[in-house]
Amino acid sequence: MYNLDDTDCKILHYLQQDATLKTRELSEKLNLSYTPVYERIRRLEKEGIIKKYVALVDREKVGKKLMVFCNIALKEHSLTMGEKFVKAVLAMPEVMECFNISGDYDFLLKIVVNDMSQYQHFLMQKLGALENIGSSHSLFVMGEIKNTSEIEMLDSKTK
Repeated sequence: MYNLDDTDCKILHYLQQDATLKTRELSEKLNLSYTPVYERIRRLEKEGIIKKYVALVDREKVGKKLMVFCNIALKEHSLTMGEKFVKAVLAMPEVMECFNISGDYDFLLKIVVNDMSQYQHFLMQKLGALENIGSSHSLFVMGEIKNTSEIEMLDSKTK
């Protein structure tokens, strides 16, 4: 874990809200000169705290109206079979997120597709084609209540 001070946390807070903020704009918000803010951002990037900058796309506006969480249980838990599964999932553009979990299932996939027909094709042709899947359980999202990528960086005293 990295030791982040209040200024680092504020920089991360602002960039998570709007990654298009220029260093000059950040320096104004933080009441600091340009150079120290620039150097802090570069350090946060170099240390891997800031992994990358992305544009968040409204999935429904681009036709991806169905979100599904799919629990997967593997038949065999060998390193080779697990690696094959992970490699296959990484190549599937429909899978937005994949988590190795504990409990009754081994993996939780977040899948985004156009509609139920496309999900059925994905399930039968892609997931179903993998040799090591023992079972799957699909949960269909009916409504999104909260969706954020922001990690809380500021405690109530710092805000």
